[in-house]
Amino acid sequence: MPERTARIGGLLLGSNRLFLIAGPCVIESEDLCRRVAEHLKEATERLDIPYIFKASYDKANRTSGKSYRGPGREEGLTILARLRNDLGVPVLSDVHTVAEAETAGAVLDCLQVPAFLCRQTDLVQAAGRFGKAVNLKKGQFLAPWDMKNVVDKAAEAGAKNILVTERGSAFGYNRLVADMTALPDLAALGHPVVFDATHSAQQPGGLGIATGGSREMAALLARAAVAAGADGLFLEVHPQPDQALSDGPNSLALKDVERLLETCLAIRSAVRT
Repeated sequence: MPERTARIGGLLLGSNRLFLIAGPCVIESEDLCRRVAEHLKEATERLDIPYIFKASYDKANRTSGKSYRGPGREEGLTILARLRNDLGVPVLSDVHTVAEAETAGAVLDCLQVPAFLCRQTDLVQAAGRFGKAVNLKKGQFLAPWDMKNVVDKAAEAGAKNILVTERGSAFGYNRLVADMTALPDLAALGHPVVFDATHSAQQPGGLGIATGGSREMAALLARAAVAAGADGLFLEVHPQPDQALSDGPNSLALKDVERLLETCLAIRSAVRT
């Protein structure tokens, strides 16, 4: 099978080297984002892993209308642009509407279409029009092969650098299941495949007014996904996950990420050997 590649910012990502998309779920402050990005940049440079910083400026799909959503588009994009310029790392964030995609497309290195919105044709096409990379997250309600239609929409709109992300499938009330056999199905679409380990450990709406999760399962799922052939990992991380303003129950502690990446590299090497 030919190598699957995509370029994000100055990075060439592909199936020949593990890469990482990671950061806090939502922008809580510029200082916190900078702390996380600096730590992860240092760790990934030591491990020779291409790194993209991720944080949402607006979490438009929170369980409760009272939950923290982020600083908003204007302030959030300003923070992300400063981090990219100061640290030299590409930046990724979610877009939710066509108008958002147009604004964010001028700033972000990669526009992410959330799983809940992957069937929104106008949004997928808008994300693909701006010449930036696009990360298409598989809806919890879709079979992996159904993502071909989503990928085709983005490609037909002009997207040339596409990632496809597995993030678990709806299993039952407040539960997701991570099907590792989805990864080769997604790889067959011809683009780098990312496994979102922390969202796959979510329990959507499991806390009543917020999403719960099984943080201890995220690292296990990441290791399994690398063994199953994932090209990249997507991780939500926080210095103090229990105090995170979004997705704390399934976020990894910042201090634990480097060790997990070391293990995943060893697994990848063993499987490929």
